[in-house]
Amino acid sequence: MKRFHHYLIILSFAMLVGFVITCSKDSTEPQETPPTLPPASVFMMEFESFPLPDGEMIPDDPAQNRQNWGWAAANVVVWNTVLFVNLVVPVAAFQGAFQQQPVKLDDGSWMWSYGFLAQGVQHTASLHLSLNNNLAYWQMYISKQNAFTDFLWFEGEGDLGYSHGTWTVNMNPTSPVPYLEIEWNRDPQTNTGDIKYTNVFSEDPNSGSYIHYGTLSEGRYDAFYSIYHHNLLNTTDIEWDRTTKIGRVFDLLHFQDEDWHCWNEVLEDTECPS
Repeated sequence: MKRFHHYLIILSFAMLVGFVITCSKDSTEPQETPPTLPPASVFMMEFESFPLPDGEMIPDDPAQNRQNWGWAAANVVVWNTVLFVNLVVPVAAFQGAFQQQPVKLDDGSWMWSYGFLAQGVQHTASLHLSLNNNLAYWQMYISKQNAFTDFLWFEGEGDLGYSHGTWTVNMNPTSPVPYLEIEWNRDPQTNTGDIKYTNVFSEDPNSGSYIHYGTLSEGRYDAFYSIYHHNLLNTTDIEWDRTTKIGRVFDLLHFQDEDWHCWNEVLEDTECPS
């Protein structure tokens, strides 16, 4: 009888150990799913949909019948050129992150680390993400061999649903001061959003100037630019349809009136619809 009780004790102990081990295994949390990157549209402004055909010369002859579109295009091209020159490296770095998988660091943050080409030169990027109070905080460090290491080129924050956020972009490694403030909004349900680049470089006479781009779900036109020239205290407003290419421009200083000036499907001046 004693042997039987002894056997029961041993069996019960073995079952208890097995139960503890099993529960321990079952309670182990699965590896956390890596976070997704925000869409490219929250950092890179859309210029391709504006009606500027490849090789098209912007008219400067008043006799030509494309003055309205030409003035709108001239303003867009200026900003497009400035941004391309100054953002070529950080934009290439951001684009490169979409082909990578992040790793989780000991402090709970995530890091994307990879190489990328910019202006035909190899760079390395280290994109960091930390999460706190339903907000995502981003930092992009970029290195170039024999030139600079871990330069914080831009940083930002946004909500986890990627509906609103901001970025601060620094000038470059030799001038590590804020150059652009970017604010963005998006509505995935209507597939609309907007993004605004503001020049905040204090030594630039154009500091305070901005370009604001957005898309709309209703109305005659479904895209717009609002371009503010701080040195002129003047705003150029542009609206167009991304499918038909028809559009209009408003510029009090340039046209010397408070009217919209329109163009048609072939970019020629036309009367604005009532």
